[in-house]
Amino acid sequence: MKVLVIGGGGREHAIVHTLKKSPKVDHIWCAPGNGGIAQEAECVDIKATDIDGVVAFAKAHQPDLVMVAPDDPLALGMVDALEEAGIRAFGPRKNAAIIEGSKSFAKELMKKYNIPTAAYAVFEDSAQAIDYIRAQGAPIVVKADGLALGKGVTVAMTEEEAIAAVKDAIDGHAFGGAGARVVIEEYLTGPEVSVLAFVDGKHLKTMPSAQDHKRAYDHDEGPNTGGMGAFSPSRYYTENVAQTCMETIFKPTVAAMAQEGRPFKGVLYFGLMLTPKGPRVIEYNARFGDPETQAVLSRLETDLYDIFNAVIDEKLDQIEIKWADNAACCVCMASGGYPKAYEKGKEITGLDYVTDSFVFHAGTAVKDGKFVTSGGRVLGVTATAKTLDEAIRKAYADVHKIHFDKAHFRTDIGVK
Repeated sequence: MKVLVIGGGGREHAIVHTLKKSPKVDHIWCAPGNGGIAQEAECVDIKATDIDGVVAFAKAHQPDLVMVAPDDPLALGMVDALEEAGIRAFGPRKNAAIIEGSKSFAKELMKKYNIPTAAYAVFEDSAQAIDYIRAQGAPIVVKADGLALGKGVTVAMTEEEAIAAVKDAIDGHAFGGAGARVVIEEYLTGPEVSVLAFVDGKHLKTMPSAQDHKRAYDHDEGPNTGGMGAFSPSRYYTENVAQTCMETIFKPTVAAMAQEGRPFKGVLYFGLMLTPKGPRVIEYNARFGDPETQAVLSRLETDLYDIFNAVIDEKLDQIEIKWADNAACCVCMASGGYPKAYEKGKEITGLDYVTDSFVFHAGTAVKDGKFVTSGGRVLGVTATAKTLDEAIRKAYADVHKIHFDKAHFRTDIGVK
């Protein structure tokens, strides 16, 4: 079987690497891919958002399945376009991907179907938003409504910080059209947990829990990033919590999307806060999370190609999905300056000395036969072990063997 994976980051490398284990998959293309993915798949120079280009390639090369991984092409309707061309595609259609593409849609859905989440208000006028912030006080959370590469959220500890975030988004166009509308939310407290689930429109099967580290620096300080590392499982996600989430959040969300005429098929990501009053939804993503995917898929024992097909055929209830009884830790190595301005083209050395981890490439290219940096997040050094503490130790031991100019990584992934 031939598979085309859309995207070019660490998440896509993890998907390609996992699909490559399937005895049924004999060729993988990745568009556009990256330097590391090119070691495991045939990279194709097509942008992940180029719907016409992807459809044309799929028509010409006839993959048995196209896996659309990133949020942007899903929100733009790539799955719809592929299906209209008669090509099997994995991922939610445009009308379901809106659950991530519009935070205001997601909040209104949760309100309508009594799915627990933070109190909120939606604004397109900055003056009205600022009045609301002054009335509510801080701490408070400001979110760009649309897709902003994981960077459109400000957890403001002061009113001034929240007001600045509103002005940046609405008046300063910091996130383009994605920030023309903002969602302002109640500040919640408690451990954060990510739970990803395979969903076939009716049924869902959750993956092991994970925790992401969004802030750029140790101790959860600095600006938000796309994610500086992740580990699985969460220390806080007990069987009781999982059961509560299944009954109050997971099943109701899938049922709500079906009821709205937007059946969700693909991977649905639940970003949760385990508050003193119970689990609350912080956000939904309409796809595999990054970098959680690197940690979680490292624990998968079932053939991923079979799972993708079960989802597409709405037969998820007929497949058993097995996970290893272990733990995983992914430490992201980023370019100096990320998530703000950073330089590219820095040579990466030491990869050959990595012994206990798998290195997923996120922002790399090959130049003159050598790996160089080509993005903000560069590598995801991922280790598995019987215990989480051992997985963390192994991942960091290998991180310290890898070098590139101004490399930056957090030293506390998995500690919180």
